[in-house]
Order: sequence, then C-alpha cells, then structure tokens
Amino acid sequence: MTEPLRPRSRKVKILATLGPASSKPEMIKKLMLAGADAFRINMSHGDQKSKAKLVESIRALEKELKRPTTIVFDLQGPKLRVGSFEGGSAELEKGQKVTLDRHKALGDANRFELPHPELFAAVGPGDRLLIDDGKVRLKILEVEDNNITAQVQVGGTISNSKGVNVPDVVVPIPALTEKDKSDLQFALEQGADWIALSFVQRPEDVAEARALIGEKAALMAKIEKPAAIDRLTDIIALADGVMVARGDLGVELPPQDVPPLQNRIVATARQFGKPVVVATQMLESMITSPTPTRAEVSDVATAIYDGADAVMLSAESAAGKYPVEAVTMMNSIADSVERDPVYSSRIHFTETKLEPTIADALSGSARQIAGTVSATTMVVFSKSGSTARRIARERPPVPILAMSPSQVTSRRMGLYWGVHSVHSKDVSSFEEMVGKAKRMALRHHLAKGGDRVLIMAGIPFGTAGSTNVLHVVRLVGDELERHSTPE
Repeated sequence: MTEPLRPRSRKVKILATLGPASSKPEMIKKLMLAGADAFRINMSHGDQKSKAKLVESIRALEKELKRPTTIVFDLQGPKLRVGSFEGGSAELEKGQKVTLDRHKALGDANRFELPHPELFAAVGPGDRLLIDDGKVRLKILEVEDNNITAQVQVGGTISNSKGVNVPDVVVPIPALTEKDKSDLQFALEQGADWIALSFVQRPEDVAEARALIGEKAALMAKIEKPAAIDRLTDIIALADGVMVARGDLGVELPPQDVPPLQNRIVATARQFGKPVVVATQMLESMITSPTPTRAEVSDVATAIYDGADAVMLSAESAAGKYPVEAVTMMNSIADSVERDPVYSSRIHFTETKLEPTIADALSGSARQIAGTVSATTMVVFSKSGSTARRIARERPPVPILAMSPSQVTSRRMGLYWGVHSVHSKDVSSFEEMVGKAKRMALRHHLAKGGDRVLIMAGIPFGTAGSTNVLHVVRLVGDELERHSTPE
C-alpha cells in the first residue's frame, strides 16, 4: 500500500495561489511537496476552462498523495474602475481640478469616465477617490447627478480601467456581480471547498452569498474594506472563515493602521472559532528574487505568532519566478516560529470563550489534558468538521488527526490550524473507535509505541454534532502490524 503524504511538522497552514507560473501538474505537485496545504484559484484572471484544468490537476494529486486537498475559489467582486483615455493614459498634476462623469467619451487630464452610477449617489464633498491602488488620490469638491468635481491631492499617471477605491463611504453595490455569480456557479460545479467573497462591506453581503452557496462550500469573507471593520463581528458570525486581505485594506487605510487591524481581525475570528487567513504581499520580493527581505520574514512570523490558521502566497506562487522557493521559505519560517519556546504563550494571548455545550467543554478540557498527560496527538472523529474546528480554536500543543467519512468535510478542514485531515470509513462501536484511532495515529506517523493519544468522538456514532466522548489511550509498538486492514 502506498504511503500517504506525511503530516506537516508545523500547525499553521500555507495557502498557495495558482497562476501562470504554477499551472502545470508537475509544478502543483512541487508546491505541495514543498509545503502547500491548500490552493487558491483567483477568478479575477483567466477563464473558467483554464480553472477547470487546475481543479483536475489538484484532484489527481490528491489521489496520488492520499491527502484531502483544499481548493479555495476567490471571486473577483465588484471592482470599481475608471473608463478609457485618449492614448491610453493621462497625467494628473497635484492641485488641479478634474471632472469625473458618466459619459463614455475617451478621457484626458481634465475629465474622464467613472462608469458607476451608484457612486454618484453615495459620495459627497470631502470624500476621497483613490485610483490605481492609491497612486493617484482625489478629494471630492462637488457632486451633481452626472458629474463629480475633484481636486488632485496626489498626482500621477492614470490609465485605462484602473481600479478606484472609495474608503470614506459604504458603496451601495452588491458583493456579487453577474460575473461573480457565473464564477460561483462554476466553482460549485467544480467541487470548490471554500468560496472567498471579495469586497465584503456588510453582513448582508455574506448572507447574499450564503443563500446562493447553501452547504455546497464553506464561505470565507475577505476583509479589505474599512466599512467591513465597522461590522466585523456581524460579518464573522455569518461566515465560515475570514481572510485579512491586506492589499485593498492597505490602500483605503493608512499603512500604519493595517498591522493592529490584522491583529484585531485574527483575534476576533479566533474568538468565534472561525479559521482566519492572513494574505497579500507576505513575501512580495520573491516574485523576482529567490530570497525574501528580513522585513517580509518578520511579517509572516508576526501573522503566525498572532495565531492565524493560514498564511497565503499570492503573486509569489502564481506569477513569480520562484514559486517553489516561496512556499519552501514560508514553510521554513513557520517551522522556526513554532519551535520558539514563547510561541505557545503568544498564541494564547487571545482568550477563546467556550460555548455552553458538551463539545466545547470537551474541546477546552482536551487541550489541558493533552499537556498534563504528555499526549503526542489528538484523534478526532468528526462527520461535519465542527469538533475539529472547536479543538483547533483552542490551539492545543499537539497535532489534531481528524477523521471523517465525508470527503467534503475532509477537504474543508485543510485550512484548520493544526489539523491533519483523513477521509476514512466511519466507526460503529467504541472498541472500533479506539482501535482505529490507534492504528491511524501510527500509520500517519503522529504517534509511536508507548505514546498517549487523546480520542474525541460522539456516541451514537455517525451523528453529526454529537461529540460527547473524550478518551485517553496508550499505544503499543505492534499496533499497526496487528491490524493492517485498509481503512
């Protein structure tokens, strides 16, 4: 029987974005062997046909390496853009006035198109318009039905279809465009494990996406708008997970405000027991360099010390010259941080309050028991994944081996901190549970003879949400040899 890919030595997960530099099956395999735990498919670029090939390659690799593999489809969202210009661009100078209107005529340095009527109703004098990731900044002076007069605060070149950020208002546009709805339907047909929702501003955006997704995939809210910060707890409560999307967040807010907000978002998500991904420009220089800057290494380390479930590579793995090196570096940083003696105390700065349920009570107790009896791993039988998620929230000192009869659940758990998920047949008795937990802990190299293992499950077996058993066992050396039947 082929040996499955061994569990990582670290607990934080690595989410790698696929793109032109990493679209071939052999490269995707290299990324996974280098440390990638999950793959992001960005729907802002390319067509659906090319994305289907990526899914096919990932699922083939999943079968080859015998490891459930997580696929995150990231929807483009309602990106606001300017129109087109004569000659493709125009130069705006600081202090000058410029008109933005709804006419499709090619623009110049004095006027250009802003093809979003909803913006004209939302903004007012004093509000800012940030163009091309804030490289050009305008302050609104006057708003009419079809014209906005603004003054250039930061000048520069503005070219066709550059993005527009409006940090001072909640723009009354849905989080899902017609393109997003088409891409969402495609992603669900492809068996997406997670759907990342871009430019979330309010809880209603999450609710709208949830109504379309149902239970077909988990929903991740990307926090990249200042408006989302004002409704953070409500948004996280409705989502299955969150992403700290620091790209647009850093455009619409002063850069010095982003680190404390990152910390706040991570802490809030952990309090809710929802997985949280820190993303964007983590190893940005590795797009063109085989090594990162020391500041980038510290940035990744900070996210891990904060207790993030996953850290993400964007262009580094999607379009950079060194995708494998970027994953390898992120893996090395994570290993180094988690070996730091202060890591455990740092990630427990965030207090996670237990809900008054048996499952939460057992999850909280399991972390303490694991340390007290020097257990080497926790084995969790989880049909829906909720028990594994609860235990991951507590950040226990040992790996979590989560077994589920649901392939869907096994794949979704790939973003949970410390969880090594396994798709396996369900058990039907207490004795079978104990025996299987022992064998699988040995088979996946998470324990050896003489080690203590914690087991969590629910009786009656096969019933989601019924976790009510916490059991401690000691393994014997020949456990695996005596029970060698396939799982």
